[in-house]
Amino acid sequence: MMIIESKIIKPRFTNNLPKNRNLIHFSKKNRHAGILSEVLFWKQVHKGKFYGINFNRQKIIGNYIVDFYVPSLSLVIEIDGSSHDYKEEYDHKREDFFKSLGLNVFKVSDMAVRNNLSWVLDCLRDFIIQEYSV
Repeated sequence: MMIIESKIIKPRFTNNLPKNRNLIHFSKKNRHAGILSEVLFWKQVHKGKFYGINFNRQKIIGNYIVDFYVPSLSLVIEIDGSSHDYKEEYDHKREDFFKSLGLNVFKVSDMAVRNNLSWVLDCLRDFIIQEYSV
């Protein structure tokens, strides 16, 4: 259990997530690409800086690579930039797949991360409290 803003947060692990091993190279490549919004977000959350929560970056789940994943909460975090423009159907299919595995999805825009990161982190905190508090 963890505590955020005096709320008890109940962990929710999802074991044995599917993983397409053919994507390992792409996952590593993405990690080193240095996309600004992802780097800014990562600097605020890695090494337990965000309420002691462990985040994974560029996690492979099935045939997809997610921007960030929180194993203790079964939470996918996606930062949507211009690569998501005009891909609504693909994004819905992808999100439905994650939900079918029992995962929650938190999406935020690339511009929000770049322009108001503290607000994004507040929204993430509020989302976690809403979805996981006991």
